[in-house]
Amino acid sequence: MTLRVKLVLAAMFASSSGLLLLLLFIVIEVPDLIDLMGYTALGLIVASCLLLSGALAAFFTRTLDNSLTALEVGLLNFKDNDFSVNIPVTGDKQLQALADLFNESAGILRKERQYIYQRELLLDKVIQSSPNIMLLFDDQQRIIYANDAARHAFNQGSRIEGCLLPELLATQPEALVTALNNPKGGLFTTAGVDGAEDETWHLSRGRFMLNGQYHHLLLLKQMTRELNRQEVAVWKKVIRIISHELNNSVAPIASMVKSGRKITASIDDPKLAMIFDTIEDRTQHLSQFIFNYARFAKLPLPKKTAVDWQKLTEQLRQHYQFTIEDSLPREPGYFDLVQMEQVLLNLLKNAHESGSQPSEISLSVQVTQLDEQQRGVMIVVADAGSGMSSDVLAQALLPFYSTKQTGTGLGLPLCREILEAHDGHISLHNRQPQGLEVRLWLPE
Repeated sequence: MTLRVKLVLAAMFASSSGLLLLLLFIVIEVPDLIDLMGYTALGLIVASCLLLSGALAAFFTRTLDNSLTALEVGLLNFKDNDFSVNIPVTGDKQLQALADLFNESAGILRKERQYIYQRELLLDKVIQSSPNIMLLFDDQQRIIYANDAARHAFNQGSRIEGCLLPELLATQPEALVTALNNPKGGLFTTAGVDGAEDETWHLSRGRFMLNGQYHHLLLLKQMTRELNRQEVAVWKKVIRIISHELNNSVAPIASMVKSGRKITASIDDPKLAMIFDTIEDRTQHLSQFIFNYARFAKLPLPKKTAVDWQKLTEQLRQHYQFTIEDSLPREPGYFDLVQMEQVLLNLLKNAHESGSQPSEISLSVQVTQLDEQQRGVMIVVADAGSGMSSDVLAQALLPFYSTKQTGTGLGLPLCREILEAHDGHISLHNRQPQGLEVRLWLPE
């Protein structure tokens, strides 16, 4: 039985009861009424009263029934998470107040849902664009969610939702597999490929209940550049301290040499002159040594400008000979010309000192797309010298490391510092059958 039928019957019962009581009162007060009208007429009057009361009850309950039906439909939509329905404001003041309250609640819920939806979109955008690898999987190790970095790391950019984690790890480095199978997080290192720098990662784990089932969250953060920056920062601090102390000693020594020459100017002693010359020569050499290290420690921020590749290669050719592989990009590069020219001159100098013939030294510039988000320029300087051993490759970019007797160990570290200041990177690779290839990547 519907609500409206119940309301109509209640109204009919109320109105008919009142009419019957009225008729009963009249019959009691006027006993001769039945004799005058007869039972048939009286029955017709009662039936008419009942029909009239039903019609009146149906008419007066129609608005209430419509309002309650609309409220019922609206609440059912709420139950289904649909807050787009507004009910009509009709009936008496109480029904109108109830309808206004419902519509106000629906408007608030719509705004809250839109706010949550926008937050979810923003959160998903942040997660998808994050360089950190994020994996969410259940107790069966089936992938529930993965961001873009995870898809590129484990499946060359293709979707991995629904795959099993052990299947994805089958082709991954052993160090990564060991770290992910370890129930604890922390730092771990994967070996570089083809002479590339080793990569340091930080693994974080999380476990929580979702829809009645435990889920596991893995976060992998690339720490190589951050650790390198911290290492370089420490080296720079050490260099600044050493430079300060050495300058405090070199300056008085140079001054004393000049004073000694003046005092002994009247003494014609070749040995004394040789002593002064040696001290002066070594102090000048030490000053230059300090200057080179201080330049590394105080490298200014790059001032990027548009650079024509043709003009840059012509300027480099004034110092060292090399061949250009393929054609140069038509679009100009965007970097600090002075700093990048210093990098390329240093690499070309190393190439000429590697034992290569000038005709065997090459430079190439290609616009490359590392992935969907990283587009830039790859500069490659290659030679046909003796290359580098694995030990030298692993340490060549560290400050103070040099295989040359007179080397300062700052050439390649300075190149690395300049590239990273441009948000790029440098890597060293041995060539086959011989030679070394230095790759510089600069973002657009």
